[in-house]
Amino acid sequence: MFSVHKLNCSWSLVATVASIVALVSVLHLSLFPAVPSFDYFGYRQVKDSCFPINGTIDGKKNNFLQNKQPPLNARFPADLHKAVVYRGAPWKAEIGQWLSGCSSVAAPIKVVEEISGKKCKDACSGQGICNHEFGQCRCFHGFNGDGCSERLELSCNYPATEELPYGRWVVSICSAHCDTTRAMCFCGEGTKYPNRPVAESCGFQIIFPSEPGGPKDVDWSKADHDNIFTTNGSMPGWCNVDPVEAYASKVKFKDDCDCKYDGLLGRFCEIPVSSTCINQCSGQGHCRGGFCQCYNGWYGVDCSIPSVYSSIRDWPQWLRPAQVSVPDNGPITGNIIGLKAVVEKKRPLIYVYDLPPEFNSLLLEGRHFKLECVNRIYDQDNATVWTEQLYGSQIAMYESMLASPHRTLNGEEADYFFVPVLDSCIITRADDAPHLSMEKHRGLRSSFTLELYKKAHDHIVQQYPYWNRSSGKDHIWSFSWDESACYAPKEIWNSMMLVHWGNTNSKHNHSTTAYWADNWDTISSDRRGNHSCFDPRKDLVIPAWKRPDVISLSLKLWARPREKRKTLFYFNGNLGPAYEHGRPEATYSMGIRQKLAEEFGSTPNKDGKLGKQHVEDVIVISHPSESYHEDLASSIFCGVMPGDGWSGRMEDSILQGCIPVVIQDGIFLPWENVLNYESFAVRLREDEIPNLINIIRGFNETEVEFRLANIKKIWQRYLYRDSILLEAERQKSAYGYIKDWAQQFSELSDDDVFTTFVQILHYKLYNDPWRRENTNPKETGIPQECLLNV
Repeated sequence: MFSVHKLNCSWSLVATVASIVALVSVLHLSLFPAVPSFDYFGYRQVKDSCFPINGTIDGKKNNFLQNKQPPLNARFPADLHKAVVYRGAPWKAEIGQWLSGCSSVAAPIKVVEEISGKKCKDACSGQGICNHEFGQCRCFHGFNGDGCSERLELSCNYPATEELPYGRWVVSICSAHCDTTRAMCFCGEGTKYPNRPVAESCGFQIIFPSEPGGPKDVDWSKADHDNIFTTNGSMPGWCNVDPVEAYASKVKFKDDCDCKYDGLLGRFCEIPVSSTCINQCSGQGHCRGGFCQCYNGWYGVDCSIPSVYSSIRDWPQWLRPAQVSVPDNGPITGNIIGLKAVVEKKRPLIYVYDLPPEFNSLLLEGRHFKLECVNRIYDQDNATVWTEQLYGSQIAMYESMLASPHRTLNGEEADYFFVPVLDSCIITRADDAPHLSMEKHRGLRSSFTLELYKKAHDHIVQQYPYWNRSSGKDHIWSFSWDESACYAPKEIWNSMMLVHWGNTNSKHNHSTTAYWADNWDTISSDRRGNHSCFDPRKDLVIPAWKRPDVISLSLKLWARPREKRKTLFYFNGNLGPAYEHGRPEATYSMGIRQKLAEEFGSTPNKDGKLGKQHVEDVIVISHPSESYHEDLASSIFCGVMPGDGWSGRMEDSILQGCIPVVIQDGIFLPWENVLNYESFAVRLREDEIPNLINIIRGFNETEVEFRLANIKKIWQRYLYRDSILLEAERQKSAYGYIKDWAQQFSELSDDDVFTTFVQILHYKLYNDPWRRENTNPKETGIPQECLLNV
């Protein structure tokens, strides 16, 4: 019997073959036509894609049709800029060729997902969530033990001294009632509003300036109980102040008190609102200050993993549609500990570790400032308020992975393993309470963070079998802070690092931050090893988070034409110590911004001097612009330079349609090791700064228009649309909200950050050198020729 399975052909050839089938009735064809983009090479991809996917003839590999296929580099030749366009983006040639010929025709495979049902000790005592895969409790903040029955005592204050009765200053310092499950300060029993926060300076005496307009100070040795606990409306109170009377100006209140903690809003914290949790608990739990308290039958950091006790009709989209099989050893009882669900999925498949909460949920639940390390909070109507938090990309990427159709619970079938450690929360919370002391790390947040990543590594090595199979090469870690993976522990360096700082250390081979607490130069090589900060062969620089900007979207600033861009070059940012309010350190930005300002500064520095080469159509300023996005969109070229490590200037430029001019030697930018930057950006050496304007004036109009046109095609690859739309769907489902931002983003359709990330993973799955040496056969869903060197 002759059979060809999963054949992909052009429509004309499909018709021809179908006619033959109708005439001779001997062939049974299973057709899965590809549906790629039709821009650039898109049509050609469909026309040329006719080869078997894991096909056989009488059980033997079918090479007949395959051998007639030209190689990928012949079918998808590079353009004059050495790029191959796939789905609108100019990729480095070999990547674009593989994506065009292989990823575009990938077919789903069947994956067996394990639905677990192990029970936890004492149901975690109501103070935690049961991980039903292992039967282990994930305890809420302030609780511990196998059954979460142990209550921790997390002090708000360091030990008292004669001079400092409340201990030395720390963010959690408290002169009122300390909630020792979270190390947070509240008014406490005996007051009218016992759950009102008394954060930081609120509970201590204020030292007023001796001169008008001078800054206030705080005496951390003296509590301000007379004021904050007063019931006398003529004194600046807090814990007994009625909001209605205060808003009506009938009573005074201490204006140094505010509402920093998550889950509370209003000038007097009188409005309870939703806290920020990962994926807002996926509709299967309650967000308690950042930690998801899952409903019965659900678990995981975002309550997205069903157990055998859940209802199949409520399963998430990434587990649908599923064919579920139950044990055949008798009737279903309450003791079932596992089900198998067969789901069709496309590779790459990503397994997301459900780590103990110390690496994620506890960092969110215990934070003392609601805006720390999250990309959104909620208003009085529980509507989303997006934040400017640059490090919010870590949450966005994490949420997208958890909700992705590429996610799997089957570690045996997984292609990648994501280890969700939230360094953006670790660093912002370092030393914010005594239980997060950095004393043994000599105040270095870099050292403190390295230690937590090392603990996560030790946990997965001990708990799971997957790490040792590849020495961690198929694992993915996220580092979002200023110098990203520079301080990754040596044990995890084989893995892929998702970072914002792509320093290869080829030139800047030391810590580049001007902020001493993040410096990693003094971390012992016994802990860090001697690795670079970024290895372009295995790591990825991903875009930073940018707040969804409805105005920019509605104005289509990214698409503004060349004739409306009157400024030749634009840069707005901190220019260092020579300018008012500039960073005082000479090492800030490795001196690059300072050199730019020295040559082209558009406003006077502290000495009243402009840049040596300042000209009218070149704008280099340090003071914040109220029309920043409009200014970028009115410019042809925009500067991209580091700050303390990475900055968000690349994203700013691309999202406003401006050609990025990159000046940071040996340091990669988002997607730079996969996309062809020559097609949409300009890269200059640091020693070329004095000749900057001559160089960019040297581009002819054709080259300028070519780059601007490419930016219009790729700008969404620098946008976290997937994560934003997940939130839009949650808001619509929970409250019926369809806000302007949700409507605007729902109208976008090009590939975004997460889609780009998945495409890169797919390419690397079959092209990374170490993967080619792997002889473990798995169903791939792609043509056989894509598994060979092409």
